[in-house]
Amino acid sequence: MAFESLSERLNKAIKNISGQGKLTEKNMNDMLKEVRMSLLEADVNYGVVKEFVENVKQKALGQEVLDSLNPGQMVVKIVHDELQALLGESDAKLHFKKQGITNIMMVGLQGTGKTTASAKIARFAKDKLKKRVLLAACDVIRPAAIEQLQTLGKSIDVEVFSLGAQTDAVTTAKKALEYAKEHQKDLVIYDTAGRLHIDEQLMDELKEMKEIVQPDDILLTVDAMTGQDIVTVAREFNEQLAITGLVVTKMDGDARGGGLLSVRSITDVPVMFVSNGEKVDDLEEFHPDRMADRILGMGDIMTFVEQAQEKIDIEVQKRAVQRMNEGIFTFNDLLDQFGQVKKMGSMQKMLNMIPGMGKISGKIDDEQVNGSVKKSEAIIQSMTPYEREHPSCLKASRKSRIAKGAGVKVMDVNRLISQVEQMQTLMKMMKSGSGVPNMNMLQGMQKGGGAYGASKHAGSKKKKKSKSKKNKK
Repeated sequence: MAFESLSERLNKAIKNISGQGKLTEKNMNDMLKEVRMSLLEADVNYGVVKEFVENVKQKALGQEVLDSLNPGQMVVKIVHDELQALLGESDAKLHFKKQGITNIMMVGLQGTGKTTASAKIARFAKDKLKKRVLLAACDVIRPAAIEQLQTLGKSIDVEVFSLGAQTDAVTTAKKALEYAKEHQKDLVIYDTAGRLHIDEQLMDELKEMKEIVQPDDILLTVDAMTGQDIVTVAREFNEQLAITGLVVTKMDGDARGGGLLSVRSITDVPVMFVSNGEKVDDLEEFHPDRMADRILGMGDIMTFVEQAQEKIDIEVQKRAVQRMNEGIFTFNDLLDQFGQVKKMGSMQKMLNMIPGMGKISGKIDDEQVNGSVKKSEAIIQSMTPYEREHPSCLKASRKSRIAKGAGVKVMDVNRLISQVEQMQTLMKMMKSGSGVPNMNMLQGMQKGGGAYGASKHAGSKKKKKSKSKKNKK
């Protein structure tokens, strides 16, 4: 994940100074040296790093901090505030017209995920902002770009306007705007052509399109993996087109994140969205304060809650809670919960958003978790409706049939049955406050089929302990 290495090093530097009884210029300089190296290794612009470190030092050595009861905490706040200042003091929002059609031009180099980002923003505007959206396929250069946008548009139920690859991009944009007016659309998103590098022909086409559609926003897609090139590309596009915001893609990769930390202070262009996956719903609004929290390992509980509200089926959860309160938990309930977990996406991403769980997230293997969930789903789907609702009826012959139907071993079926039987115990633990997920439970998720493998793993550990006691006797 982006910023992972930077987050670890910054936390280490701040932890060292937090352990000091008193803040002095010497231990402050030691911390700042580590912070400077962390930022430079994360590929943050040298000038930005120099100014950042100087600002932190100036504020941290102020009388208010030196006289405070806990100077270490004050330093954390100063570093957090300076990170937020780098990323932007406030959230940048799309500029929607109060009346009429809002136009957004998507621009960027080839390979930055511009077409996918166009569809992601279209889905965001349609589902979250309740806009009537039209996608305009203006990339007539790249083979299959139009077809890709049409496929994405269909998946999110958004109409795509195209005149084919034979019609030039400017004419397509003009006709798309006319079509949007005729069909009472609120928002048109123009997916424009990219190039391998910025050239005069590309800019002339984009300038001509800009004159015709008069965009309210020009969003530049940049690849988080390109490091400082983000700044260079943003500066050049901004000089030519006056872009209003950035969409940073591939944030789920192993990007060091330095370009993202540098771009706002150098170009004064805000980041509006970050894309952290390949699915059309893997898009987040960019909040500078929340990103600063993540970088400092404080999690991002607000985004976690927002995503849960957006993706989780509330009615399914209400029904699940009601059944659990009644002491009912069957394979049908387990199947519902698997569906909810899958909607939330990566387990690693979720844990990174929960304060204090960042270190644990690195030990969770998403592929292993997903594989376990799929196996468990296959077992449940091999059962009859009666068997799903009455786990106690599953005897040897039924288990054998289910195992064959799911392509698994009988021991896998037994494991899943055991998990269902232990769910009531787990619910009681969580209700009393003793069931907060720990490392053992999370490892159980990988071994036992998602969130419900945890109880199995915890139970097996207890058995091992009791056996070892017997041996001692």
